[in-house]
Formats: sequence, C-alpha cells, structure tokens
Amino acid sequence: MTTLLPVLALGFNALVWGLSWWPLKTLESQGLHPLWATAIIFAVSLACVLLWRPQAWRGLLKHPALWFLLLASGLTNVCFNWAVTVGDVVRVVLLFYLMPTWSLFLAWWLLRERPTGHALLRLLLALAGVALVLKTPETDWPLPQSLADFLALLGGFCFALTNVLLRRLHDTPEAARMLAMFGGGTFTALVFALVGTAAGFVSQPTMAREWGWLAILGLTAAFLLGNLALQYGAARLSAHTTAMVMLSEVVFASVSSISLGASGWTARIALGGSLIVLTALLASRPSNASLESP
Repeated sequence: MTTLLPVLALGFNALVWGLSWWPLKTLESQGLHPLWATAIIFAVSLACVLLWRPQAWRGLLKHPALWFLLLASGLTNVCFNWAVTVGDVVRVVLLFYLMPTWSLFLAWWLLRERPTGHALLRLLLALAGVALVLKTPETDWPLPQSLADFLALLGGFCFALTNVLLRRLHDTPEAARMLAMFGGGTFTALVFALVGTAAGFVSQPTMAREWGWLAILGLTAAFLLGNLALQYGAARLSAHTTAMVMLSEVVFASVSSISLGASGWTARIALGGSLIVLTALLASRPSNASLESP
C-alpha cells in the first residue's frame, strides 16, 4: 500500500496529460492558442494554491533551489501543450518520452545515482527507437523536423528534470513546491505567449464559443489535481520509477488520438515506439535496476 498510492497518483497524472491534447486542440480551433490556454489554466491554479496556502511564498523564498523547479516545470508545460496541439500526437508523445533517458543522466548528475552497464545498453535501445520515430521517407537523417519535434524533446528533458528535482527537494514544504510548479506554468506560458503575440507567431487570445470557458475550467481542475498527484508520487518514489509509471501516458495518448483521427500509425512509428516503450519497461524491472548508489 505504501508504494501503491504513489503509483496510482502518478498514473492519474499520466491520464490527465495523455488526454489533454483533445481539449487543447479544440480550444485552439476556437481561437485560443495553447500558450494562452496554459497561462490561463495555471494562473487560476496558482490562485487556488495561494488561497489554500497563502504563506506558501515564504517557503519559495526560503528555498532558492525551488526556483529551478519553477523553471523546469514551467517549460515542461509550455513545450508539451504547444507541441501536442500543433504536431502529431503520437509522434510528440513518443519523443517526449525519451524522458527516461534524460532521467538517467540527470539522476546521475543531481542525485548521484550512477548508471550501470545495462542502463547504458538500454539507452542505446531507446536512441534507436527515437531514430526510427524521427526518420521519415522525406528526410536523410533522423533529426527533428518541425517545431513540434523540438518542443517534444525539450519538454521531455524538462519533465525529467522536474521529476529529479521533486525527488531531491522532497524535504521542502509541499505548499512551496506546489507554488513553484504552478507559478512556473503561469510565468513561462505568459512570457512565451506575450513574446509570441508581439512577434506575430501567436494569435491574439479569443474565444468563439462560451463553452470554451467550461473547457478551460475543466482543464484547470484536471491539471491542478494531476500536478498534486505528480508531487505526491514523485516525492515518494525514485526518479526512475516515476519515469516508468508516467510512461503509461503513451498508451492513453496513442489510443485516444488514433481513435479520434488526430494521429497516424505507420510500421516505422510502431517499431520505434515499441523500442522506446520496451526500454522503459526493461528499466522498471526490480531485478534489473538501472541505477546504483556510489
């Protein structure tokens, strides 16, 4: 039971993120760019946190390391929400979930959890899967081909960093961590939205239908609960275990997007995605722990 609850919490967070592409794409079709949607959603969530724990900002000021969590978490939300809205959902999610590979290096660096030889072999397997996902018949090299590709890769790195930081900062006040994560989502999304709007590559925020605000409220509640679940689970499990459980988002996103016609599924994508998922599953086996303490 001690392990089950954190795992279930992480699974719920994966479900929220795995299905978030649909309301975000719907809102964009009604005139609300995902950057503006993210800024609004996290601003409301931030207000809820401050109403619940008005003194949380003291913990944020007392623990400067939380500012790194603020930035990493904020960039995760900006990159993923933007990528999943403008790109192929399955491709984006698969590239995003190179995240366990980033976690391996970040945990080595920040948590002093040294990777074993087996972990490095799994790293090569994961990279082979990513190469298959990136390589298309129209390209000579398996490199990122679009804004969505770059955003997905950067978002996965930032998410891995967020999970490692949550593990490292588990002794800080929970309310301060929440404030850092929701504040990061608000701040980074708002900055990118304002800069993008001024530069002309982000449209002015509009809402064509009143029900769009209901979608915003629903997404806010889902992200709020999902982030609370992530904090609960990631602070109680190892960084690598967190990465493995969160991999279930690939299933939620793939099944929903293919069913609703938002993604394609080719043999190449299937093979590359299978290698990425297989790598994560191998790394999650207790008998083959990929990290060891020095």
